Amino acid sequence: MVHGGSTVDRKRLRQINARQRQKRLGKSARNRVLHAQDEIDRLSLLLSIPEKAREGSLEIYREAWENDLIHGRSIETILAATIYLACRKHKVPRTLDEIEDVTNVRRTDIIKTCKILAKKLGMKLAPASPLEYVSAFCAKLNLKQPIEERARKIIDAALEINIISGRSPTSIAAAAIYMAITLSDGMTTQKDVADATGVTGVTLRARYKELVRKLGTKIE
Repeated sequence: MVHGGSTVDRKRLRQINARQRQKRLGKSARNRVLHAQDEIDRLSLLLSIPEKAREGSLEIYREAWENDLIHGRSIETILAATIYLACRKHKVPRTLDEIEDVTNVRRTDIIKTCKILAKKLGMKLAPASPLEYVSAFCAKLNLKQPIEERARKIIDAALEINIISGRSPTSIAAAAIYMAITLSDGMTTQKDVADATGVTGVTLRARYKELVRKLGTKIE
């Protein structure tokens, strides 16, 4: 009888301990989600991200949590990736460099984590278009509407003859803007464009030369 009672007591104790662990884990999970939400709010404010992308980022984070994709990865890297994926999904033009600047997560780590999350969560994102970045880049450079419109025409022409396949959309947008500036006798320098767009000077020059060579300079 003593042994039987002792076995029952041990079983009951294990059940109580299991319930307590579940409660602790549940509280921990809720706290992590709340922390993630606060951090996404903070980063969204820094990046001037609209509500739809902010909510999209939090949704991706929750899905990643539910699918056990958070374990073993830093929260900073996961959040940087969810923000970039949400921006891509909702066509909000934010570059990897911009997200790297506010999160201090390397762009290579952001890209790697984005690929993992997209694959595991079944996200299919259309490739970003250079056109998505033109307005934001021109606003940073304080360029007038005619230059922005000419840059868009340059990109449209490049897309039409398929000469930018495999190129970074931000580098094409930057090169088209610089080409539009040169055609408009603008005073903005190549360095100004590189600094505002996050595209290196070497890449900007290479993409610019390609556009000029393939399209000529008669983009009206």
